Amino acid sequence: MIYEMKISLPFPKQAYAVFFVVILSLVRGVTCSDEIGIALEAPVAILAAAFCADTYTQEVVSRRSEIQRLCPMIKRINSVYRRIVIQDIFLLSVAAAGYGLFFLFQNPEIDGTGSSGLENEACRFLVYFAAVAVTIGFWGLLSNLLSCLFRNMWMGIGGCLLLWLITNSSMGDRYLGAWNLFSYTFRSLENSGDYTWLYGKTACIGIGVIAAAVLPKIIEKRG
Repeated sequence: MIYEMKISLPFPKQAYAVFFVVILSLVRGVTCSDEIGIALEAPVAILAAAFCADTYTQEVVSRRSEIQRLCPMIKRINSVYRRIVIQDIFLLSVAAAGYGLFFLFQNPEIDGTGSSGLENEACRFLVYFAAVAVTIGFWGLLSNLLSCLFRNMWMGIGGCLLLWLITNSSMGDRYLGAWNLFSYTFRSLENSGDYTWLYGKTACIGIGVIAAAVLPKIIEKRG
């Protein structure tokens, strides 16, 4: 596991992920705590796509894939899955810290007062945490899948960027509605009891499961 962490989380990658979230919390203005999740989800998605795109292709670039081919396929696949999980946990930690940085740098308004307000804020954070966990898992898996398919990390990032631009737009919101991949971002803040945005996260989970199931076959064929 330590070996996988050293490969999947080199210091430069950790540094730019942290720097990205710090800068975002400084320049992306919010007025109330409800807007923090909206400000973070889409940028964190594209960060996950770029961060995880080289999970396997770095083996190809460094020519370690020739050595890996000597290992049983199940061992190679498990290694990739472990690296994805390690990266996702790191990014989720960064995303959670980013939520707190908005309070540190911008001091947004919190709905409600006293213990009730704090309880509501804790619920908002937990909902955000669950939503962004699905977002990170989906975009990280997708970028890695595309990178393995084309044996090029830039193709993985580019394919995810194209999908990101389509879904993270008014057009995506209009045509996909609650099934949009960024349904959490486009949810109605006025109606806190509306959880139809969960359909979009369900779609992310479903596509992610398919991507995880297809990934071994792609690695096996593309090497």
